[in-house]
Amino acid sequence: MEQRETRRTAILVDGGYYRVRAKALWGNKYPAARAKEIYDYCMLHITQPDEPRDLYRLFYYDCPGMTRDLEHPLTHITTSFATGSGTLWAKDLFKELCKMRKVALRKGELLESQAHYILKDDILNDLLSGTRTLASLSENDFSLEVKQKGVDMRIGLDVASICANHCANQIILIAGDTDFLPVAKMARRNGIDFILDPMKQYVKQSLIEHVDGIECFTDLMP
Repeated sequence: MEQRETRRTAILVDGGYYRVRAKALWGNKYPAARAKEIYDYCMLHITQPDEPRDLYRLFYYDCPGMTRDLEHPLTHITTSFATGSGTLWAKDLFKELCKMRKVALRKGELLESQAHYILKDDILNDLLSGTRTLASLSENDFSLEVKQKGVDMRIGLDVASICANHCANQIILIAGDTDFLPVAKMARRNGIDFILDPMKQYVKQSLIEHVDGIECFTDLMP
């Protein structure tokens, strides 16, 4: 029986997307446990497929937590996010990932100057329909809105580098956003097998059309 060629595989993880899906699938975890989960899940892409694969590198893209002070529009209480649990959790997660073999951390940045609170969609709908009043609003009816910068660009740069330097002949992207369409197209034009893992999330047809396959191993995680 002819032996199949081993794929040289790079795994790229959109950290913001992964954390949302992981929380929905496996609940909240401490940073060390989440970091181990990220690594273990990615390694399923190396060990589980029928074709032989060798990990080139695991790239994890994310933004550090917010560090500015921000006043809540309802309570007028100012929160210092620099010492908040979310920011400290992210910092510890990054430290754990950096200790792991063949893991490269790529950090974007938050547009902190544009951060603001917004009413949650269901609360806004209730207000507009008249089932809620302004007087009934509470602090938890608001969510923090802060945009990321640089994550998509870093993913694009790494894919371009992998293509140009022939570092790998297969890329697995753990994400689900159609913003990555240009990345998928570029990789495929350069002869790279491009696989998407949306972690059981719905993927638009426009993205499916430009990848070489869909893989998901969430059911194999303990």
